[in-house]
Amino acid sequence: MDPLDLYKNKKLVKSKHIYFISVSGNTFSNVKVAKIAKKSTAVTSDSASRLANESNQIIQLHFPSAGVFTAGSISFLASALTCISLVKKIIVPNEVIFQKAKSDAKKVELSERIFILGNMFTYPIAMYCAAKFYEVLGYDAHYCRIEQFSHMELFSAKKGDSVIIFEEKNSHNKQLDKHLKKIGMNVIHPDIPSKKLDQIIFSVFFSQMIVLNEAKKKKMKECHFVDAKNIRNVSNQMIY
Repeated sequence: MDPLDLYKNKKLVKSKHIYFISVSGNTFSNVKVAKIAKKSTAVTSDSASRLANESNQIIQLHFPSAGVFTAGSISFLASALTCISLVKKIIVPNEVIFQKAKSDAKKVELSERIFILGNMFTYPIAMYCAAKFYEVLGYDAHYCRIEQFSHMELFSAKKGDSVIIFEEKNSHNKQLDKHLKKIGMNVIHPDIPSKKLDQIIFSVFFSQMIVLNEAKKKKMKECHFVDAKNIRNVSNQMIY
């Protein structure tokens, strides 16, 4: 849930064990809710952060950092796998899945208006993928569930727009792929693995690589959000 929604529903907060996911551990809304939660666990990389200090328990994230001010990549995957491991025992697949995502991403040609579609497992990754397009490239990106797209977002789509489908190929999405191509849309439908965890990890890597490749094509030296200082200042004022 959104932490602001939790803050407005204090009865829920005071009767449940709340897990907060924040790499920095300093997002204002999370800290406010942690202060009133009956029991809370902070999933964060900073064990000395404000969120960690307000929580009953800490699960510290450990991942390598290049020390560069950039959009989150490794931190997101570390957070996602940690959260999944809280409800289900997982075995992280080997490097082959990364190499496949990297190879598939090289074949992608994108427009600057993009729709990212996900199923019940990959919808959060569709949201993450859109976030990378916003932060790194400043592109016009939209994320939605696969079925929802045909009911709603499709009616705002234009010829030449890109549609990324994060779902293992099946009769339904193959039909969608075919019909969209007929009206001139650029459909990107990589071969998603069949195992659920592999689908999530592949889609994360694929999202990161297509955005990175696009930034390289544009010869960008900084992420869009780094250069967009006025916008970033508004973001910081609202988040921290």
